[in-house]
Amino acid sequence: MRDIVIIHENDEWLVPLREEFRQRGVTANEWFLDNGTVPFTEVPADAVYYNRMSASSHTRGHRYAPELTKAVLTWLESNHRTVVNDRRVLALEVCKLSQYAALQQAGLNVPKTHAVVGKQQLIAAAEEFNHWPLIVKPNRGGKGLGVQRFDAVTELAAYLEREDLDEPLDGTWLLQEYIQPREPFITRAEFVGQRFLYTVQVNTEDGFELCPADNCSIEEQFCPTDQQSNKFTITQRFD
Repeated sequence: MRDIVIIHENDEWLVPLREEFRQRGVTANEWFLDNGTVPFTEVPADAVYYNRMSASSHTRGHRYAPELTKAVLTWLESNHRTVVNDRRVLALEVCKLSQYAALQQAGLNVPKTHAVVGKQQLIAAAEEFNHWPLIVKPNRGGKGLGVQRFDAVTELAAYLEREDLDEPLDGTWLLQEYIQPREPFITRAEFVGQRFLYTVQVNTEDGFELCPADNCSIEEQFCPTDQQSNKFTITQRFD
């Protein structure tokens, strides 16, 4: 059997994966990608490479991990190595606009969305967008960070004057129609290999940071939530 190499930048996310490999009697190597060198003109080991890189890597101090991963995947794929979650997946991971395009191609509706490059362009773009309330979010973000709702252009203008304002990593802001939910939660469906696994009900009353992994009790069970919390709840919806 060929070696397995897990490409990642978040040690905590690998805890349940390591346990699953241990139970199966499989040893997997881990390649922590934060910074380093890609020996592009050399031949990589013939292994199965499992890419776990995340768009939110910068929130853990790994600002250029996706860029390094892109270089690594380019190297691996040019040498015809087996890659799970290849460059196309990484490109989707770090670009919300590409995700919306994929949803549209699958026949799903997406909210009205405009992309804006340059903070100084946002006010005029929002006035032209003219759909209130609206959401402002980074095109490349992660975990719901940087997503803000505004009910009027004056609120947006005040927000943009903040000294601690974090601009999107790729310089691209998204203006998006706000969809008022009938109830204060979203339902997040999880799939692996196009196979449905489970759904998580996520309470949205406290904002848009809706990543269940940050609420996880990973040392106790596989579930992506702490079941004592009322923010994330495993549900039978869509089962």
